[in-house]
Amino acid sequence: MPSHRQAQPLMIEGKNSDLSVPNGDGSLIKQNESPIINTPASNQPYNPESFARRRPIRFLFCFTGLQLSYLTWGYMQELIMTTTFTPTASAPDGRFPSAAFCVFSNRFLAIIVAVIAVKIRHGAVLANNVAPLVAFAPCALSNTMSSWIQYASLRYVSFPVQTVFKSSKIIPVMVMGKVLKGTGYPISQYVEAFLITVGVAIFSIFSKSSDRDNITDMIGLLFMCMYICFDSFTSQWQDTIYVKYGRANVDPFQMMLGVNSWAILITTSGLIINGDIPKIIEFFKVNPIVLNYNIISAISSASGQLFIYNTIKEFGPIVFTVIMTTRQMLSICVSFLIFQHPVSVKALCGVLIVFGVLFYQGLRGLFSWTIIECRLRRFSDERSGAGGVMA
Repeated sequence: MPSHRQAQPLMIEGKNSDLSVPNGDGSLIKQNESPIINTPASNQPYNPESFARRRPIRFLFCFTGLQLSYLTWGYMQELIMTTTFTPTASAPDGRFPSAAFCVFSNRFLAIIVAVIAVKIRHGAVLANNVAPLVAFAPCALSNTMSSWIQYASLRYVSFPVQTVFKSSKIIPVMVMGKVLKGTGYPISQYVEAFLITVGVAIFSIFSKSSDRDNITDMIGLLFMCMYICFDSFTSQWQDTIYVKYGRANVDPFQMMLGVNSWAILITTSGLIINGDIPKIIEFFKVNPIVLNYNIISAISSASGQLFIYNTIKEFGPIVFTVIMTTRQMLSICVSFLIFQHPVSVKALCGVLIVFGVLFYQGLRGLFSWTIIECRLRRFSDERSGAGGVMA
């Protein structure tokens, strides 16, 4: 599965750095610059009227695609790992025996999509790549581990707890940014990180099920701490690849190909070493419906990655963050309704604190981007006016 970057801190490289807002194509627009205006989807000159007409349709397409893909993927994830199916000799409890296979199936389809996309865009799968394949190995390992933990942890924590807990990864993201790149952050973002942590703690404490013992809760907590550390490393390492080899030289599909190539090797090795393959085959023979669930999960995960790249390209990461925050809230609601998880008023207060901060972060960034867009349009109008005078 892809590592979605939610509520990413706005990075400040130095005290005197100019504030920048992400452009749709991955570049940064500084607030004191007047860039050349292009639509995110092409290199044609910016036309405010035609672009404004297309933008709502594109947004609706991206929003709907992301919601359907990841709501389906989240539902399948919980269904596969928490349902008690017909027991087998190797799985007497009736639970699906291999979280690693879930990761493998997602990566298997994702690498097929990546190979096709890279071949179409660059004319070759690996020959025209600037970044060597080995550069993707560290983040592929951390991404694979975080994905495996995400599946395996559902044996110990509920899906809503997992989803809310993942929102607190802003803290390790900031730590990894400081360690790997020396990035500094404003005090306000430390305050926001603290509030998210408080909200997660409240929700985790007051959503505890009475039928789980303390050991189970501790294992679940350990799994989630490992998840956010691995996932935070993944996003920061991917950013170092973009910086080292140039964002123009490593597009999202090449990143997708590099990460998933290593992930396939890692998950295949894990399945062989742990002896999971015979267990999985036996389980699928007795419970063929689970194979269908894994296929649906893989399709929704791959389509979700494509919608991620298209959304960031068309609207930038700030809009993407707001959309994915909405998706997380909807996922929690779906999980509560379908799987009947108990929830208290105090636990809901924790959820409101977490997503209140996340929406504030997203809307703050969106407001900043709106200001930049207004400046871009004004600059485009001025340039058009100057062209008309010269003519």
